[in-house]
Amino acid sequence: MNQKYPEIYLDSLDNLWFQVSGTLCNIKCEHCFISCSPVNHNFEFMTYEDVNKFLEESVELGVKEYYFTGGEPFMNKNLLQIIRRTMQFGPATILTNGMLIKPDTAERLKKISDESIYSLEIRISIDGYTEEMNDAIRGKGVFKKAMAGVKLLAENNFLPIITITKTWEDKDDGIVLDGFINTLKSYGYPRPRLKILPSIKIGKEAARTKGYEEFEYVTDQMLVDYEINNLICANSRIATSKGVYVCPILIDSPDANLGGTLKEASAAYELKHQACYTCYLFGAICSNFSSAGRDA
Repeated sequence: MNQKYPEIYLDSLDNLWFQVSGTLCNIKCEHCFISCSPVNHNFEFMTYEDVNKFLEESVELGVKEYYFTGGEPFMNKNLLQIIRRTMQFGPATILTNGMLIKPDTAERLKKISDESIYSLEIRISIDGYTEEMNDAIRGKGVFKKAMAGVKLLAENNFLPIITITKTWEDKDDGIVLDGFINTLKSYGYPRPRLKILPSIKIGKEAARTKGYEEFEYVTDQMLVDYEINNLICANSRIATSKGVYVCPILIDSPDANLGGTLKEASAAYELKHQACYTCYLFGAICSNFSSAGRDA
């Protein structure tokens, strides 16, 4: 007997994501749920033309906001041209490890932001408030380069959102958050913005944490009186070099490919993956803010 999973309909396409650098990244994090690396070519860079096609299609579908992820987006040499074009359509967010943000890059981002009526957000992933804590997860030498990126953005009047995957015990929440705030301020970031993310136990993170338990699936009963819009699949899709997928978390799952256009990808989707359980528990984990976020 086949198991039945809840089906989620696309309520409205509010957010459009782009896997703009595919699965190519300049580092290999121990908790990466799609196992990005310098040699992972499962998904390739998106071209300016690739992105523009989806931007133009997004207008009639009412997309309100655009997100750019990878891999590492700044590895795509067309990224700044793409962002400038995107900000003719709406606000944009770049998810990055911050290591490739150089003085010229930060200045050009500021210029793009100043020229648009829409906002440009930068999210930088840092997983420890000390070099030792961060680099144990993200690789040797990453902390210093990421913090240099934060400093450059702050100097150009950005308030980057620092995203932190939770790898510590609950009892240490206060110590860790205070540690991040103090460290960021010491690098010239006067008002740190933090977003704490749960680990998604697929990809490399499955090996690090032993993955999900057998019971960790979303059921119909769990969705009774639940705010469905907390699930990214109810309001978002992600465009990639291989087509449009249901969400940024599931691009390694062939059944999550919903077609070649945004219209084709508006179909409903079954919450058949255990990663959907994390999204259910924490809600809005991919968007800029959620109940786990904190501005300091």
